[in-house]
Amino acid sequence: MKESHVNRALCICTTLEEFDAVHQLATTYDNFWCTVGVHPDNENVQEPKIDDLLERAKLEKVVGIGETGLDYYRLGERSIADMEWQRERFRVHIQAAFLTGKPLVVHTRSASDDTIAILKEESRNAAKKGGQIRGVFHCFTETMAVARAALDLGFYISFSGVITFKNAGDIREVAGFVPLDRLLIETDSPYLAPMPYRGKTNNPSYVPFVAKQLAEIRLESLETIANATSRNFEQLFTGVNA
Repeated sequence: MKESHVNRALCICTTLEEFDAVHQLATTYDNFWCTVGVHPDNENVQEPKIDDLLERAKLEKVVGIGETGLDYYRLGERSIADMEWQRERFRVHIQAAFLTGKPLVVHTRSASDDTIAILKEESRNAAKKGGQIRGVFHCFTETMAVARAALDLGFYISFSGVITFKNAGDIREVAGFVPLDRLLIETDSPYLAPMPYRGKTNNPSYVPFVAKQLAEIRLESLETIANATSRNFEQLFTGVNA
């Protein structure tokens, strides 16, 4: 990371069982932070209760709730109705984000309609209580309509190495549309390494390739993208300006 001028990273928790290891990584390095949450794809793991998330969210360097959301990509023989457990898990995370004031890291795959609908409902409930739900749609691979809906809800949008793939023209169009002050970049490590490393294990030293692609898409300088995404990270996750 240091050699590639990547100066901060968010370590994502996907099960409660792994939280201690993720948290230790964040507290070991001054420029690392972490989240607490259970990924929607993870079954047969400890199911998070609100108190589980609240307790861990109080710890040093825990700056977000998630990765959470909905994923209907691997339904198998199940129906969308059978995935109610995912929707309930998502709501638990949203409630924890509301109660802590920390941002959500949202995963959505083949489930954007339900993801947006639940976030809209929970955002209305939060507004009635004088609060808000905020966060980021991470590793964005959805349509322009989903991007508009996410932005309307006040969320940031984060792009990964996917935008460097030849068949990702529609996602590049979205990347050119998202306002600069709502833009983030990421690895989604160990997956989705950008070109020219596609197919290899991803790592944070490859983030500059995502930034370079964004700069080309948006006709902006690499420095502009780097400064903006760093500033946006600080504002969303740590509440300060970069």
